[in-house]
Amino acid sequence: MKKILFLSTLTCFLFCCACTDLDLAPEDAFTEFEIFKDPEAYRSYLAKIYGAYSLTGQDGPNGEPDISIVNDEGFTSYIRVYWKAQELTTDEAVIAWTDAGIRDLHAHNWTSENQFVRVLYYRIALIVSIANDFIRQSSPEKLAENGITGADVDLINAYRAEARFLRAMAYWHALDLFKNIAVVTEITSEFPTQSTPQETFDFIETELKEIESEIAAPMANEYGRADQAAVWMLQAKLYINAEATIGVDKYSECLTACEKIINAGYMLDDNYKELFMTENNLSPEIIFALNSDGQNSQNWGSTTFLVHGAIGALMEDEEDEALTNYGVVGGWAGLRTTSAMVEKFPDVTGDIDSRAIFFTEGQELEIDDIGDFTNGYAVPKYSNLSPAGVAGSDATHVDTDYPMFRLADAYLMYAEVTLRGAAGGDMGQALDLINMLRTRAYGNADGNIDMSELNLDFILDERVRELYWEGTRRIDLIRFGQYTDEGIWPWKGDVPEGKTTESFRNIFPIPASDLLANPKMEQNTGY
Repeated sequence: MKKILFLSTLTCFLFCCACTDLDLAPEDAFTEFEIFKDPEAYRSYLAKIYGAYSLTGQDGPNGEPDISIVNDEGFTSYIRVYWKAQELTTDEAVIAWTDAGIRDLHAHNWTSENQFVRVLYYRIALIVSIANDFIRQSSPEKLAENGITGADVDLINAYRAEARFLRAMAYWHALDLFKNIAVVTEITSEFPTQSTPQETFDFIETELKEIESEIAAPMANEYGRADQAAVWMLQAKLYINAEATIGVDKYSECLTACEKIINAGYMLDDNYKELFMTENNLSPEIIFALNSDGQNSQNWGSTTFLVHGAIGALMEDEEDEALTNYGVVGGWAGLRTTSAMVEKFPDVTGDIDSRAIFFTEGQELEIDDIGDFTNGYAVPKYSNLSPAGVAGSDATHVDTDYPMFRLADAYLMYAEVTLRGAAGGDMGQALDLINMLRTRAYGNADGNIDMSELNLDFILDERVRELYWEGTRRIDLIRFGQYTDEGIWPWKGDVPEGKTTESFRNIFPIPASDLLANPKMEQNTGY
């Protein structure tokens, strides 16, 4: 079993943030004047920033939570709330549960008081806050003040570049999800001023350009830590969505980033399903992952949520069936998909396109009642089993890493921006890249397409087939103009047949609590 990066070394830093403003200085158990004289402290502190994307507190799955604005600490896992925002608001996923506000995500009826929107906003803010403090503590002046010299300076400078990457990724998510946020880079007691989307975009772009030469080369860093390829993937994501977020065409810049990734030495995994199993840390395709370990990083979010949430009673009726088939003790009977996503595949068995990972026995294709798990096909895409069928180290908390960035997405982005007119794009290469994905999916060339079939509508559907349940669908639909006032899918708008919704819901509202706390912030239009 793999070791979880360095997330078990966090005991030096105990954070407990009841109100997570972007300019909040984390509280630590030791004074900075002493703790940062030890070079190892910087590694532990960096681990806290990485951990904030997966973990929820300081004491395993429950205890000493990082944020305490809701009663259930499990709700506050970053990937859990990020995934819900990106997937439950689309045709790719529904959930049976009735927690306050969760059905509003399907219905496109959320408000500034929605607890899941609030948690997402403050979780992003927490990551930025910790990263800001790390960047301050690792400045040349602070290192000199703390007596850090020689090779330790070089090592900590590399850590600093990673912290800037993690902050940039959080700000990219904030720009995508909330758009009109405050960019804060220093610890201060002053109220932050709301930034324009262009200012936020420019900040992220500049940060990524500056750290590109300071961070480790592709595949040269410790697994689970950012490197140049992760920087290029974030650049590609920023640029491909630029027209949707700031109204500026950056497709050529996206193409450049994708070319760097494609030429960096990564390879498609031979087996699609193994990308979402416990040994996916060995995959040559995953560029950047959020590490999970059933022993050392227990939490109720990330892939633990995605595995358990997709398992219902019919999938665990027989003794130990869930453990045998999925590597966990049981399911939470929550997550399924809509017929709109199922219909993107040639069949539901996976015999034709192996990416079709559905459980259909006893499940209805159409959803009459969102609260009934048997309405809608189940999607056990994520598993706590190894490719050899061995269960993970813990039957509750999952070992499978969350693949934040992988090579297949770079292939799809290259093809899309080439179709959109990116300078230097090669349609022949675009077709070859798409057919590489389809050859893997079909096991042969039967699924390959020709140039006449390669268009933007095909790319949007192929992104579903390749990337479903990986947190890309919402922003993809927005980029293609299909998210609110155009696209329709089951239960969108809170009606079974679906309906269009108001375009202001392309972004989420700033939480009312943040508006009350900071008079310089204004609510997003429509809320």
